[in-house]
Amino acid sequence: MNLPNRLTIWRIVLTFVFMFLLFSSGVLGKVLALAAFTIACITDFYDGYIARKYNLITDLGKLLDPIADKILVMAAFLAFVEMRLVPAWMVVVIIFRELVITGIRIIGVSKGKVLAASLAGKHKTVSQMISIFFILGVIIIKEAGDAGISFWRAEYEPFLNISIYILMLITVVLTLISGISYFIKNKKIFWELKDG
Repeated sequence: MNLPNRLTIWRIVLTFVFMFLLFSSGVLGKVLALAAFTIACITDFYDGYIARKYNLITDLGKLLDPIADKILVMAAFLAFVEMRLVPAWMVVVIIFRELVITGIRIIGVSKGKVLAASLAGKHKTVSQMISIFFILGVIIIKEAGDAGISFWRAEYEPFLNISIYILMLITVVLTLISGISYFIKNKKIFWELKDG
C-alpha cells in the first residue's frame, strides 16, 4: 500500500480519536479534538498532493479517499446534532446525498469504472470543513467560558446559533448542488444499468 493510501486510512483512524476527544469532559479534550480534526484535514490535502506529484494515483485511492472524507465529516455533523448545535434535518440531507453518491460509485465499480470526486464535490467538502471548524471553535470558546478562561457570555449564544445555522444552510445547498451535478455527470451509468 502506497503512502497516499496509508494517509487516507490514518484519516479514518483519526476520526475515532476526534470523536472520543470531542465528547470528553473539559476544554482540553475539545482543543485536542480540534487538533485531531485539523491533522485529519491535513492528511486529506497531502494524500492527494503526494499521489498527483509522484504519480501514485490508484483506483483504491480514488475510491477510499472520498469515503474517508465522508466518515470524518459525517462523524462531526452527527456529533453536533447530538450536542444540539445543528438541526438534524440538515445532516439527514447531507447523509442522503453522500449515500446516493456512494451508491453511484459502487455501481461504477461494478461496471469497471472508478469515479473520482468532482470539482463541485471538492467545493462542497471545503464548505463542510469551514462549518465544522467554526462550530468546533464555538464549542471550545463556550467550554472555556464555563471554566472562566474565555470571553464567552450567555448573550452571545443567539448570534452564534444564527451564524451556525447560516453556515450550515450554505453547506446544505452546496451539498445538494454537488450531488445533482455528480448525478448528471454520471447518468450514463444508470442508462447502462437499465440496458443491461
